[in-house]
Amino acid sequence: MMDTPLKINGFTFPPGTRTTVDLPVGRLYTHAPVTMPVHIVKGKKSGPRLFISAAIHGDEINGVEVIRRLLKLPALKRLKGTIIAVPIVNVHGLINHSRYLPDRRDLNRSFPGTEKGSIAARLAYLFMQEIVSQSTHGIDIHTGAIHRDNLPQIRANLDDEETEKLARAFNVPVIISSNLRDGSLREAAAEYGIPMLLYEAGEALRFDEVSIRAGVKGIINVMRTLEMLPASRSKTNKQIEPVVARSSSWVRAPDSGILRAMVTLGSRVKKDTLLGVVSDPFGETESSVSSDYNGIVIGRTKLPLVNEGDALFHIARFEHIHEAVNKVDDFNEEHSPEMKPSPHAESPII
Repeated sequence: MMDTPLKINGFTFPPGTRTTVDLPVGRLYTHAPVTMPVHIVKGKKSGPRLFISAAIHGDEINGVEVIRRLLKLPALKRLKGTIIAVPIVNVHGLINHSRYLPDRRDLNRSFPGTEKGSIAARLAYLFMQEIVSQSTHGIDIHTGAIHRDNLPQIRANLDDEETEKLARAFNVPVIISSNLRDGSLREAAAEYGIPMLLYEAGEALRFDEVSIRAGVKGIINVMRTLEMLPASRSKTNKQIEPVVARSSSWVRAPDSGILRAMVTLGSRVKKDTLLGVVSDPFGETESSVSSDYNGIVIGRTKLPLVNEGDALFHIARFEHIHEAVNKVDDFNEEHSPEMKPSPHAESPII
């Protein structure tokens, strides 16, 4: 809980209000202004300030839909504290369907930024000053890069007790205990002492219904843990005890060619399991792609055309592989669009 007034772009927000503020982030070549939209939901009672951000990489759009659905929930009428929702951080990237900013810099390697640096540094600085510095907790939503699909997972610093509690509350089957990367938003938030989760699910430039449903539900679970929302009364709200991976690595293409993948996301693999085959267009030469250790597939390429050295399958190591796979299966069943419609889902989904 923060005692200082919330002030974004010069505006203050009284209790019980919902407001959209446009943060100026520069102009296009045409002189048209570019703004970062921020939606504030301030409860009538004081409590934590949770920022929820998406599209730091401009082509990762699942989080935009997660935040839209979250803000439509009637439960927010009972909110304690404040939500600071930023569905599109990298506006330039989203407009251009690009991961990067116009100068080809990665915004998530540019934090905490500087006021007079590159366009990436300036945008990072603005986000830190206007959003992060005024928050108590944070959730940042990502997907796999273009032509890559990720199993829904939380990446967090589990050495921090508060962060670990929120990571487990999010209720996805897999948590990756990952170190803080230089220049990342997670690292910058940690410098402010702000517990933060990174939710990773789906692929770039695509909506994935399972990932979106799980994202909305996960954020609600975190808000309940923070006592921003009342506890659930539903007896069917199933809590998945996640499994934690302390390491993961990519299996790369041994040769260039056409990939025939043999495993799907969430598959259990053992050392030397055949993951796929890379061949030339005629099938005259073939190279096997095998796992180097036991684990489950948490990410994979969706593009069958590969160059030597391309990342193909992301494998996370677990002590109890069978337990991890069972939890992935339970998770997929719970969030599958073919099952009973989620109260957070809408139809149709394009």
